[in-house]
Amino acid sequence: MARPDWFLDWTGEACAIVASGPSTRWVDIKALEGIKTIAIKENVDICPWAEMVYGCDLAFWRNNDGLPGYRGLKVAYKSPCDEVKTIRIDKDQDRLLTDEPGLIGSGGNSGFQALNLAIQFGAKRILLVGFDVSDQHGVHWFGPAVGAGRAQPSEWNFKRWRVAFAMAATQVRGLGVQVLNASPFTSLTCFPKVTLEDALKEWQLDGS
Repeated sequence: MARPDWFLDWTGEACAIVASGPSTRWVDIKALEGIKTIAIKENVDICPWAEMVYGCDLAFWRNNDGLPGYRGLKVAYKSPCDEVKTIRIDKDQDRLLTDEPGLIGSGGNSGFQALNLAIQFGAKRILLVGFDVSDQHGVHWFGPAVGAGRAQPSEWNFKRWRVAFAMAATQVRGLGVQVLNASPFTSLTCFPKVTLEDALKEWQLDGS
């Protein structure tokens, strides 16, 4: 099936996905500037250079009027306006889907779905930031999600997410994709844990 006309081409590239876990506040997000980045929803506030903002839930986009001030690619499962592109999610699949561009697995959360999209874009090195996947230190670095229709994740959600990411970790090895977790404190143990600085150095993206 043909790729959607808005699909990014990150073939062979490295990218970062910035999620909302409390540990995000402990990371030097500015070090990612100039690197292909997907910001999950509110995280665009701390990395406005991100090439893409992703959020599966319509409530986020409605509460933020479709992010009119952001000029990069905006992608959602359901869209409030033409500027926000849409993908399809197989809600019965908590695994990565790669056969059909624009059709991704659920995993129950936007971070998992952004990982699936980055792989479909062709990225081969993916750095996860703010993927804490627990509420041990709070729910989000910015506090509770606010606005009509928003909800806070529960331990049940976190457990589902950890299972989905564990399956994804097995899949990425077969796809030849390296995924590193640069979340300073995290319950996600299925990907190698690194500091952001060490990951950028390993990938020769630190300017040295």
